[in-house]
Amino acid sequence: MSLTYPAPRHAAPSAAASPAVSRHARAIAVWLLFCCGMVFAMAVIGAITRLTESGLSMVEWKPLIGMLPPLSEGEWNRVFDLYRATPEYRYVNAGMSLDEFKLIFFWEWFHRLWGQLIGFAFLLPFLWFWATKRIPKGLMPKLVGLFVLGGLQGGIGWFMVVSGLVDRPSVSHYRLALHLGIAFLIFALMLWVALGLLDPKPLSGRSAAAPSLRRHAGLALGFVAVTVAWGAFVAGLDAGMIYNTFPLMGGQLVPSDMWFLDPAPLNLVENHAAVQFTHRWLAIATGIVVLALSWRAVRADLSPRGHKLAYAAGAMMLLQIALGVATLLTIVAIPVAAAHQAGALTLIGLLVWFRYEVRAAGTPERAA
Repeated sequence: MSLTYPAPRHAAPSAAASPAVSRHARAIAVWLLFCCGMVFAMAVIGAITRLTESGLSMVEWKPLIGMLPPLSEGEWNRVFDLYRATPEYRYVNAGMSLDEFKLIFFWEWFHRLWGQLIGFAFLLPFLWFWATKRIPKGLMPKLVGLFVLGGLQGGIGWFMVVSGLVDRPSVSHYRLALHLGIAFLIFALMLWVALGLLDPKPLSGRSAAAPSLRRHAGLALGFVAVTVAWGAFVAGLDAGMIYNTFPLMGGQLVPSDMWFLDPAPLNLVENHAAVQFTHRWLAIATGIVVLALSWRAVRADLSPRGHKLAYAAGAMMLLQIALGVATLLTIVAIPVAAAHQAGALTLIGLLVWFRYEVRAAGTPERAA
């Protein structure tokens, strides 16, 4: 079937149309996509840090100074003594040796180091683009907003860690969900801005089906976001360590210990069995929404890229469900669980890209 599109609306020439500005916009987009890649890696490193139970090994908050690990035996003993005063050591890792401590310390240190490297990777090119007047008009508030959000994320990370240093041997699963959610939000917003610079007027936005598909893609992103939040609850509560079968839980579709907390709604966010149950079925509901979007999109009069994105989103959704089931069946094997988190970010990236692809043709670069 041939694709036909209505003629684009007449628009007055703008500075963005000049070769120089287009070249600058492309350079900024490449930089933002590089930062997206770093955020993606950060999410995977964070998953490994969580899965290896390394997140509470560093009990001090020292931005910049903390980029260097302990460099002497005396410093290692000092930071180990600080860790031995924490609830996690007393209740979970009592008797841990210094060499064992060094293993978990590495992942938390690397996680924090990577976060600071992202800050430099964003700030230094930003300052150069700004000083050389290469930032297109209207883009500056978005870039400043992304930088502020990134700085806020560092503070949220410490806010999460502190929750596990006082009277409990683990971080608050609510704060963990907030930390993960902000990471995904930064990734999505940065990707959206980069796409706006690379392709201001995607062809699929001219399709008659575009408005409906935009709304559907927004719904799909909402479902994925809620499912990710419950996935963070599962991780924070170690709820993936129980009921490692699928689709039944303890031989039942609905586990018998799902409703023992009072009031009843509290079970959905505090009860291990109910949290896992909720995450499972949110994932299935999300799968239905995303696959329906993919089916509608491949039948619509979109550009070839729009069709490819629709196929990719549907395939990634199926793979992500499979990774979720595999995570359960392997009792949260670290490589599988880390791949599951990477899959969630990949799915969000594809849905953001698809929603951008079907945005209203000719509108300014924003969440249309």
